[in-house]
Amino acid sequence: MVEMERQNLTGIAEKKTVSLAAENSGVHEWQRMIQAVIARIDESIKAKDDDALSLSKAAETLGYSEFHFSKKFREISGMAFRDYLRYRRLAFALKEIRDTKRSILDIALEYGFSSHEAFTRAFKEAYSVSPKNYRKNPVPVVLRTLLRPFDCYLLSTGEKTMTKTHSQDLQDLQGSQELQGLENTQNSGDVKTYFVTIPAHKFLHVRNYESIGYFDFWEKQSKIPGQDCQTVCGILDSIKEKLDDEGGTENDSGSGQLMAFLNAPEGRICSWGIPLAECYGVRLPANWNGTVPEQMILSDIAEGEYIVFEHGPFDFETENQAVEAKIEAAMKNFDWSKTGRELDTTPGRIFYFYHDTKRFWKYVRPVRKVEK
Repeated sequence: MVEMERQNLTGIAEKKTVSLAAENSGVHEWQRMIQAVIARIDESIKAKDDDALSLSKAAETLGYSEFHFSKKFREISGMAFRDYLRYRRLAFALKEIRDTKRSILDIALEYGFSSHEAFTRAFKEAYSVSPKNYRKNPVPVVLRTLLRPFDCYLLSTGEKTMTKTHSQDLQDLQGSQELQGLENTQNSGDVKTYFVTIPAHKFLHVRNYESIGYFDFWEKQSKIPGQDCQTVCGILDSIKEKLDDEGGTENDSGSGQLMAFLNAPEGRICSWGIPLAECYGVRLPANWNGTVPEQMILSDIAEGEYIVFEHGPFDFETENQAVEAKIEAAMKNFDWSKTGRELDTTPGRIFYFYHDTKRFWKYVRPVRKVEK
């Protein structure tokens, strides 16, 4: 009798496990579908394809009713489809107001608003400033950034486990001879390694001395008023002159937003044995004099020498962990003996983490000459 009851309980537990796995699989599938719709929204806004931006078209694309699609979109994204679409249009329009001299009416009509008045009302509701006044004084505001219900940093599903220019300093510097006399490249499989000199610049960021990695960083920041991921990324997205901005729409190095690690005695000891503070922000020109958001820190970063460990484009879902392992191995096994350099752990030196699956994964770490 006891044995029969045990078998029954075991059977129930197994059914629950299978049911939970199926439920999780269904959630992830919806996250993928919603992410595809979100990516299509940005593409359609850029292409001025209004027909593709309707609720009926989005629902039809996925093969669901408008009601069911709307319900799932709100569950996963936290907002109504129409609200998200309006905020994304406003985000694109704001950058046009900030960066061009086009008339506000032309911009309003281009991004789907029926009149100057309707656009001004929506703009002011979203950003607490009129388009006209924002153009005169483009202070940082919180943009509605690209949603990531399937966040490539936070979810793990299916994974098998700077020479003297700024915009090109991490793209075109392989083989740079800026550091004369150095054997400046060491290739380790798919990882290229080279030295660069990055000019002085500013780094606008939020900082945490206790976090361990991207997820934990934002988990801790979310407990600080005004420093949650959505707010911080939205503010950074609104700022002009980002040195690494390649026109991307996601919150990654393609849009100029970076994770960084600051040598800080009061920070936690990382896996490399160095006390660090984790940061998230944007690099700006050394002469940048814009408004600093109250929840952020603006640091002056002196010109310095760095070593870059770079892997090319990769697929996040199937290759992220493998790429990370390759870069970690390349950093661990790098032969410093002929370079005359070593990692610089001086407090205040900073190193940057570029994660952009379409272009590269890079660690950019500070170095110094070896004292003889």
